[in-house]
Amino acid sequence: MLIKEISLEEALPVRHLAMWPDRDIDFVRVPGDEEAIHLGLFVDRKLISVVSIFKKGDEAQFRKFATLPTFQGRGYGSKLLVYMIGFAQQQNLSKIWCNARASKIDFYSNFGLTTTDKTFQKAGLEYVIMEKEL
Repeated sequence: MLIKEISLEEALPVRHLAMWPDRDIDFVRVPGDEEAIHLGLFVDRKLISVVSIFKKGDEAQFRKFATLPTFQGRGYGSKLLVYMIGFAQQQNLSKIWCNARASKIDFYSNFGLTTTDKTFQKAGLEYVIMEKEL
């Protein structure tokens, strides 16, 4: 297993297959992608999990955290999330946050993220903003 910085072009196909395979690939692009830091987890040289970090001042939002469906449930996403938190700390960020699918609150809570009172819906899914002070 290897985790390293990757390009946006590498991240997009994993995002697409893992998150919105029934939509056009442009649906998984977000504003600021070109300036974001993209991290990828590789198993046997195959990119299977990605996350993107969008810095603003001394805080960052992580977005489009995705693992290929055939590799989900094996702990790879957890390893990438732990790495990303450490990476954010090395960048001297004070806080990280995300728009978590409501169904993933327990997952993110296991890594010290807490829910806020901010919620919204997108594409028929419920989201809550979660954050972690670093």
